Amino acid sequence: MDQAHRSHRSQPASPGRPPAIHLEPWTDEGGLALLLRLNTPEMTEHLGGPETQEKVVDRHRRYLRLDDKGRMFRITADGRTAGSIGFWETTWQGEPVWETGWGVLPEFQGLGIAAGAARLVIEEARAAGRHAHLHAFPATDHGASNAVCRKAGFTLRGESTVEYPKGNWHACNDWRVVLR
Repeated sequence: MDQAHRSHRSQPASPGRPPAIHLEPWTDEGGLALLLRLNTPEMTEHLGGPETQEKVVDRHRRYLRLDDKGRMFRITADGRTAGSIGFWETTWQGEPVWETGWGVLPEFQGLGIAAGAARLVIEEARAAGRHAHLHAFPATDHGASNAVCRKAGFTLRGESTVEYPKGNWHACNDWRVVLR
């Protein structure tokens, strides 16, 4: 199966283990609906708040066109849509790198799904072979996303400031995985 259509899985659910996690390629079917579900005040609290519907539609279209500039995935847990994750090309401190970000729907939080999906997206970024590093930039006060980075195997490089969305500067932690 080619890389764009393969699905990854963690171990199946059992007591003390997270559900079976898959990364499914981003598609027109279901992608926009998922982004709209993730675009709530609670889910975007650390990202500057919800976007307009027009911006969400634009984001969805960008995800569909990433090609060699990155990949977006729908996270499934035991066959149910649980969230989104991906990686995309950016420049950080003068170096071309991959950046990652995720969102897990409230009913799936606290089950290890984000960390499992992050480990799978590390594999995807490594397989893409284009950059030496994958970074994540969760807000310094976002305990859950910083825990995901730690559990997924990222190394904390320190605090920084990033602009996201455009015009909104905030304190973040710079987490990194060496891909090669």
